[in-house]
Amino acid sequence: MTITFASFIFAFLFLFRAVQKNTFFILYATTMILIAYYCESQLGWLVKPFSKAAIMLFVLFHLPLINFFTFIAYGRDKKCAQKGEWRIPEVQLHTLELLGGTIGAIIGQNFFHHKRKKKSYMATFFATIFIQLGAIFYILHALKFL
Repeated sequence: MTITFASFIFAFLFLFRAVQKNTFFILYATTMILIAYYCESQLGWLVKPFSKAAIMLFVLFHLPLINFFTFIAYGRDKKCAQKGEWRIPEVQLHTLELLGGTIGAIIGQNFFHHKRKKKSYMATFFATIFIQLGAIFYILHALKFL
C-alpha cells in the first residue's frame, strides 16, 4: 500500500504549477512509485497507507532520491548555461529544494560552482532553508519530541 501513499502525495503536489512542468520532479516521482511497487511486489513490504510504517518508508526513499535529482538538476542547468541553451527555471530548482532537496542543492552549488554568486537566488534559497527548519521544528513539536 506504499504505492497508494506515494501516488496520493504526488497527485496532490501536481496541483502546483511549479511541479507540473518540472521534469526532474516527474522523474523523481516515477522513480519513487517504481520503488514502492518493487518493495510491495518483490520484497513483500505491505503496509497500510498513511500508517507510520508507510510514512517512514516514504521518507527513507524520499530524501536520498529528491537530493539526487536536485543535484542532477543543478548539473543540467550548469551545462545548459555553459552551452547557451534553454535553462531550468529557478522556480523549479527552488521547488526541488523545498521538497527536501536542500542537501543535493548545496552539493550541486559547490560541485558545479553554480548559482552561488547570484544574490537573489541565494536569498530565496536561504528562505527555503528557514521554511524547512520551521516545518521540521513544527513537526517535532507536534509529535512531542521538543
